[in-house]
Amino acid sequence: MRRLIAQLARFGIVGAVGFVVDFGVFNLLRATVLSPDDVHSGPFWAKVVSTTVAIFVNWVGNRYWTFRHQRRSVAAKEGVEFVVVSLGGMVISLGCLGVSHYVLGYTSALADNVSGNVIGLALGTAFRFWLYKAWVYHPDRVGQESTRTAEVLRPTR
Repeated sequence: MRRLIAQLARFGIVGAVGFVVDFGVFNLLRATVLSPDDVHSGPFWAKVVSTTVAIFVNWVGNRYWTFRHQRRSVAAKEGVEFVVVSLGGMVISLGCLGVSHYVLGYTSALADNVSGNVIGLALGTAFRFWLYKAWVYHPDRVGQESTRTAEVLRPTR
């Protein structure tokens, strides 16, 4: 249980850094080149860009710190799985933003931040942690990969 709590704490710290990146890039883009006054779908695209940048930051932090003992030797495969899960979290966040901004008509910067960066982020974070732990960084997958690698490298007679 202690290990899970420590892992949740590390996940939270990495997530906080990712949040700062996501929040900062989103608001910078929304206030400048993707302003809803200039680009109708600007907030949506600002969220896509900001989340994509945050995904990269989070992957590095989670791979080399949060789940460092559970990471696999094949970083590319793990990275693809991480991105797939992260995109699922992004869809959740974009869904919250889309409903708030385009369906309900709450178009202020505050409303966009609450829907995309608070509600969407909270739901997406729970989704991502569960799938990172259960799939991307699952301890059994690390062992399976090591066994497969050993079988491939084992000399034949």
